[in-house]
Amino acid sequence: MRTYGIGELLELARERAVPVVRGIGDGALAAPTPCAEYDVKALVNHLFQVIVQFQRLAAKQASDFGEPADVVSAGPDWRERLAREAERLVAAWSAPGAEEGTTGAMGMPARLVGSMALLDLTVHVWDLARATGQDDPGADEAVVAELAGAVDELAPTARRMGVFGEPVPEPEGASAFERLLARTGRNPSWEQSGA
Repeated sequence: MRTYGIGELLELARERAVPVVRGIGDGALAAPTPCAEYDVKALVNHLFQVIVQFQRLAAKQASDFGEPADVVSAGPDWRERLAREAERLVAAWSAPGAEEGTTGAMGMPARLVGSMALLDLTVHVWDLARATGQDDPGADEAVVAELAGAVDELAPTARRMGVFGEPVPEPEGASAFERLLARTGRNPSWEQSGA
């Protein structure tokens, strides 16, 4: 199996993410998500922040993961703004040298940091699809393969920091993507209550 660059993998994830974001109706913004601490609006704002800040990390610049801006309330074009920023994220991680060396306040390997952006773009888009009653966006095999290794490496720290929940039991016959979701503390069978 060939090795994909993070930019290539982010492009695969972006192609699945943008239709989900465009499919979020205004009436769904207050709905709960599989990320218990976020409703749909808060998760969109968080995802927007992640997409912008990980562009900075690709360029070895300082990032700010403080309180996210309320992009959703800033205007009705938030879906297209997020789509444009996702394109910039792909470009940033496709630039020569983006995966080399270390980046971020913790001096982590750049490729692992890029995988963190990929994880958020893949898993939070699944969260948003589930929360808004859209079809499961799934994930490309190459993306899941990259993320499986990243989750192995990140999980102990991510659980201590409350970024991942404890792993949940995998459903019978789970796909590789569903197993990945379970390892981040998500129930792959999560459904909107009352849906």
